[in-house]
Amino acid sequence: MGGITLGVEEEFVLLDPSTGAAVLAGPDLVRMLDGEPGVRREVMRFQVETATRVCTNLDDLGRELVRLRRLAADAAASAGCLLVASGIAPYRTPGLAALTEGPRYRELAQRYGPQLALAGGACGCHVHVGVASRDLGVQVLARLRPWLAPLLAITVNSPIAGGHDTAWASCRYPAWSRWPTASAPGVWPDAAAYDTAVRRLIGRGAALDEQGIYFPARLSPRYPTVEVRVADACLDTGIAVLLAGLTRALVATAVAEVRRGTPLPAAPASWVNAALLAAARHGLAGPAVDPFTGHAADARSAVTRLINHVYPALRDHGDVHTITRLLRRLDQQGTGADRQRALFASGAPPPAFARVLARATLSHSM
Repeated sequence: MGGITLGVEEEFVLLDPSTGAAVLAGPDLVRMLDGEPGVRREVMRFQVETATRVCTNLDDLGRELVRLRRLAADAAASAGCLLVASGIAPYRTPGLAALTEGPRYRELAQRYGPQLALAGGACGCHVHVGVASRDLGVQVLARLRPWLAPLLAITVNSPIAGGHDTAWASCRYPAWSRWPTASAPGVWPDAAAYDTAVRRLIGRGAALDEQGIYFPARLSPRYPTVEVRVADACLDTGIAVLLAGLTRALVATAVAEVRRGTPLPAAPASWVNAALLAAARHGLAGPAVDPFTGHAADARSAVTRLINHVYPALRDHGDVHTITRLLRRLDQQGTGADRQRALFASGAPPPAFARVLARATLSHSM
């Protein structure tokens, strides 16, 4: 069980320390760090992405996340800006004028201009978990669907956009879900059926290519992994490690269920999507939707249910202590959205708001 691999991709925004506005320095940062494979360009020039190496335990993953955040933050400081982990830039952005140069990005702009303008600057945290085969990965996806909402509720971190409170804990999620493929993954019998569905979506123009299939959980088009993409960029590394640990435990639990022949529980796509919207709206601070029944539920109870569901996998990986500690810390400090909203309500001006978020981004208390 300890050999189940995981890795994390994190997307960040770059903000001006004197105004809080987005800074188009992403390509400059990547050039400054030429030779570092863990730092990459993103869709918009005010973004940058980091990608950890493959890890097998949460301690190593946490150290890798801290290293990459520090590396990118130091480069950002050299470019005169701040590295900030937020699901959306909190203040002014230049829209499609900030598009990163490249043929694929130009094609995306031509085909999906309105969606790209709205969601192109959204920042997520993507967790990759190794699976033995693509057929097994497809069966895992079917079992992940009802648990995506509590993962989003834990990681919500984008309540502020355009300089105002959006009333969403994750305004990134509704913006991102406007993409035509950004809905709960289906239930397919095998990888061939999954591939047929992907080709059909691409053929209809719903996606440019396999990389543009934006299911909140999918088979990675690049790696032998299940890739869970539902989370906002996590405000600090502790939340990112919590997300990664729970995601790996969900995948391990799904694999064990497949091997035992455990029946797949009913969770219709409409209920899964309703649960995701409720999580994006309220995070852990309000009502939820139970994806197994479609009825109203409590967000924190949904997280408790998730923990109970994956507890054997957490135990087998030696992750119980780490996950328990990080959940306790989350209860004490609140989600990223709670912390952003409290700071915004305090009247912090944009420069101070950006600086506080930048400090939290480099916090590594785990």
